[in-house]
Amino acid sequence: MDYRAAQQFIDGVWDDEIVPELTEYIKIPNKSPFFDENWAEHGYMDQAVEQISAWCAKQDIPGMTMEVVRLEGRTPVIYMEIPGADGGDPDADTILLYGHLDKQPEMEGWDDDKGPWKPVMIDGRLYGRGGADDGYAAYASLTAIETIQRQDLPHARCVVLIEACEESGSYDLPFYIDHLKDRIGTPSLVVCLDSGAGNYDQLWVTTTLRGMVGGTLRVDILSEGVHSGAASGMVPSSFRIAREVLSRIEDPKTGRLLIEDLYPQIPQQRQEQTQAVADLLDDKVWSVFPFVEGARPMGESPYETLLNRNWRPTLSVTGAGGLPAISNAGSVLRPFTELKLSFRIPPTVSTSAAMRWIKERLEADPPYNARVTFAGGEAADGWNAPALADWLRDAAEQASQSVYGASAMYMGEGGSIPFMGMLGEKFPEAQFMITGVLGPHSNAHGPNEFIHIPFAKKLTTCVASVIAQHYHRSA
Repeated sequence: MDYRAAQQFIDGVWDDEIVPELTEYIKIPNKSPFFDENWAEHGYMDQAVEQISAWCAKQDIPGMTMEVVRLEGRTPVIYMEIPGADGGDPDADTILLYGHLDKQPEMEGWDDDKGPWKPVMIDGRLYGRGGADDGYAAYASLTAIETIQRQDLPHARCVVLIEACEESGSYDLPFYIDHLKDRIGTPSLVVCLDSGAGNYDQLWVTTTLRGMVGGTLRVDILSEGVHSGAASGMVPSSFRIAREVLSRIEDPKTGRLLIEDLYPQIPQQRQEQTQAVADLLDDKVWSVFPFVEGARPMGESPYETLLNRNWRPTLSVTGAGGLPAISNAGSVLRPFTELKLSFRIPPTVSTSAAMRWIKERLEADPPYNARVTFAGGEAADGWNAPALADWLRDAAEQASQSVYGASAMYMGEGGSIPFMGMLGEKFPEAQFMITGVLGPHSNAHGPNEFIHIPFAKKLTTCVASVIAQHYHRSA
């Protein structure tokens, strides 16, 4: 591949078309179904689907077919097929490219000049919800394929699948995979553009993803609130009971979870890859996060901190119920406390088993015989990539060196992409190139999320390079 010509073409498409498209896409509050139960009535999801699919339909890619597939009662998917050098039959060698277009909710804390639905470009960073996670995926995927074709390079048949339920755990996706299985075929390579990067200086390939278990812990001690002066000392605080119950599963001093079954043996190769990332990034592993002055991370070294994020279970309390705003909080002993719990589970641990262990530990023998319940919510299994084929390792290295001038790096991620575990089970022989633009400070799901445009342009070229080299992998 002529990398210089490829980058020049890709830069032009990003500047002239993709950035304007993403700017409009960011304006659409198409929140994932978990965060907008009336998504169908509001119509924002359809608006995003229509915008992205309209652009895709206009691309100069011979033989491409595109369809918005809708199963009753489910979020839609955009499905595209591009014939390869060996034809468009599903039995032909196939590459599956994946992304999603649903978004996380607004979140508080955006800078005054920014907002979740207010696209702002500053120093090559396009701020707003969903541009990096993961609205750019459809645009980058087709641009990479068109780049290859413009240089008359052969490539395998490509299927592009853009879902609208990922931020809710992809609970609709299995139905679409089954519905489309005869059309998808059996991919030999899966390219996912929904992951992260340790810096903006080279290609980053994701090797593992943690699973996720979510739910709500509720402690009821009274049927209604009572005067704290009259009742405290006799009636236990529901918040204190919740703290005691949580201490059964988490060490409050270290944050270490106390369920030993949640700790798998970490493969040696993953330890070595983690050490390489730690050596490269050093304290940038944690300095990318907005710590208050003087605060320090969990973990005694960059290596241990990365293992904490990638291979060890964690608990985060992400929401609360039964707690009035401080301005409305009187001298009342509250009847109940609710805590929204988010557990991250190591890649090789079953989330269904983890959910069972957590629920049993939280609900057993409740203090003061209070009513303690844990209602499980979303769950998504983690993923550990299969052994990397020599051709893909070489292709990633060549792409990274040619585009960025630096070696490709391999890193685990602390988040979840439910689609990967699902595909790993359905296509055990496939190779995976999981990558993305969520680098330092990009802050997916949080305030001031942005997509780093110069990095995204080069990543698109890397994807094109790997797709081109995939065709010759057996040569």
